[in-house]
Amino acid sequence: MTEEQGKLTIDEQDEGLATAKRMVEEEEMGLRHVSGWQRFLVPVVALSWSLFQLSLASWLLLDSTYVRAIHLAFAMFLIFVSFPTLKRHVSIPGLRWLSATDRIPVMDLLLACFAAFLALYIVIDFEGIASRVGMLNTRDMIIGSLLILFLWEAARRVVGPALSVIGIFFTLYAFFGPYMPDFLAFKGVSVNRFIGQISLTTEGIFGVPIYVSAKIVFLYVLFGALLERAGAGRFFIDLAMSLLGRYKGGPAKAAVLSSGLTGLISGSSIANVVTTGTFTIPLMKKVGYPAKKAAAIEVAVSTNGQLMPPVMGAAAFIIAEYVNLPYLEVCKAAAIPAFASYVALFFLTHIEASKLGMRGLPKADLPAFFSTMINGIHYLVPILFLLYELIVPRHSPEVAAFRATMVLLLLMLFQHAIRAQKEGTSIVEGFKVGVVDIYSGLVAGARNMVSVGVATAAAGIVVGVVTMGLGGLVTDIIDTLSMGNLYMMLGIVAICSLILGMGLPTTANYIVMASLTAPALVTLADLNGFTVPLIAAHLYCFYFGILADDTPPVGLAAYAAAAIAKSDPIPTGVQGFLYDIRTAALPFMFIFNTDILLVGISNFFEAVFIFVMTCIGTCAFAAATQGWFIAKNRWYEFIGLGIVCGFMFRPYFFAGLVGIEEHHLAYLLGVAMFIGLYLLQKMRVKKSALAAA
Repeated sequence: MTEEQGKLTIDEQDEGLATAKRMVEEEEMGLRHVSGWQRFLVPVVALSWSLFQLSLASWLLLDSTYVRAIHLAFAMFLIFVSFPTLKRHVSIPGLRWLSATDRIPVMDLLLACFAAFLALYIVIDFEGIASRVGMLNTRDMIIGSLLILFLWEAARRVVGPALSVIGIFFTLYAFFGPYMPDFLAFKGVSVNRFIGQISLTTEGIFGVPIYVSAKIVFLYVLFGALLERAGAGRFFIDLAMSLLGRYKGGPAKAAVLSSGLTGLISGSSIANVVTTGTFTIPLMKKVGYPAKKAAAIEVAVSTNGQLMPPVMGAAAFIIAEYVNLPYLEVCKAAAIPAFASYVALFFLTHIEASKLGMRGLPKADLPAFFSTMINGIHYLVPILFLLYELIVPRHSPEVAAFRATMVLLLLMLFQHAIRAQKEGTSIVEGFKVGVVDIYSGLVAGARNMVSVGVATAAAGIVVGVVTMGLGGLVTDIIDTLSMGNLYMMLGIVAICSLILGMGLPTTANYIVMASLTAPALVTLADLNGFTVPLIAAHLYCFYFGILADDTPPVGLAAYAAAAIAKSDPIPTGVQGFLYDIRTAALPFMFIFNTDILLVGISNFFEAVFIFVMTCIGTCAFAAATQGWFIAKNRWYEFIGLGIVCGFMFRPYFFAGLVGIEEHHLAYLLGVAMFIGLYLLQKMRVKKSALAAA
């Protein structure tokens, strides 16, 4: 492909970017673009939600049940006024309001208010419900049932039908379990118990997932939205380009770095694609990447952004609650796999650049590093302050996020005024711009949370059914299907996560799969004489849920990147998934080698050693699956790379297999083979170059 062929025209860039941004709006902000007084409704409610959540983190003290209910009420109200009932246009007279996007129909306004009331019912009659536990009256039954139905409808509008269908399936299973075949038989529950536990206690809709969403996740999503509004996204991209743009395949490597930095505070792979891909995809095409591969690389790096601590796409906090570990321990466990994944992505982009014989961009076309860093270094202050709050005084995640947000708000208020003073323009106008940025960030943070809030509540229905006694049955089913084989068991969980993830947001997918399969994995592995820590089982479910974001035919991140690159979305998704296969290897690595999660390891140098070995393992896997190391692999080199992966995946097993007592020697044996393969291909490349000369 020539440079001219790799370029996008300005019109094509604008069209692709508009399509991608529209996808982000549809996913996170709603489909309606209204005018008149209605255009103020959603921003005012969203702003009120953000201020309420900030108040909870600072001075407002409320019972946890009140917090969960109010959180859900805000989310459901915003969904019913932002998303039409049907996305497909309805032209039938009298029913056109079902697809109206230019106004908020009266019916949807009424539904929004009623949905908020249903969510708040547990607060309105808190003492009465508490006194009637197990003995619900008719009003409780009606309102509890309607809450479930309205929640399914809200989930359908914002994340698609999959989550609602799963909820309906588990609900039916709870009632019809006794009539199923012996293999699937479940004792079942009464209507009274189901409605009471799911709708009016903290063991269903108002369970752990929505509590974590209300107390912690909102603050981090808000922090990310404010940081993006402040201009940090463009700073990360410019910084990455200034550092890496001049190297072979530089724009792709810059995409990896900038998406990793954005992923620190972003919980959406699609938003990450639009933020970074707008700049990196055209540049990748400019240096010679085909449109499909340029888009696929952006998909892979943006999807992997959710692996990065401290936010991990909002799942880190829910994992901490489920596993009953301190939040920092979850971040510690997730750190090596996440960073190793990005190291492998760097290597993968280098492989593709080598295959295509690319060079980097001219230095003149790149931003200067020092001026970029000086002009944007203030964006690092709130991020570093957040990390300081979490690591040094070890404040709770919500306190750390609140304080970092306050620092960020001050930065946003003053940055334009200081810039105006330096440029000799109006300082007052600078302050006005800062206030507008803060307002926009607070509104965007709340609008970005509607899908998370409703998804965690709807997933709570599944969790509630599982706690009614279904958990043991799931363990038996997985054991029967896998015939007690740990490898088949892991494969079944991985395939189920990928399939569910095609229709569920990452957080909801993780909640459903973790509640169903994580305890089963631990139990069945133990029965087979293999120890799997609970944190490893939960991260295993989480990783495969993330991979679903670029799994065809649904992967929305692939559609967004393809819109920018002007490529076919299905082949883009397939190529992105092929790039992400090395991420699929990581869960198997830490299931069979829990040292990667630093379980029981506190020595810094041991942790660094494990990180380096993990990086070598993921790079060897990437080289094997892409058919290229520094040259095209021969069959015996493919086998050699597979053996290297084996040593890095299961050093204890292979140490015993070759008669080595110390597993560190198995690691070093794998490193020696990796270096040997590198030198072998290096000699072949040099010999080919001499022959060509």
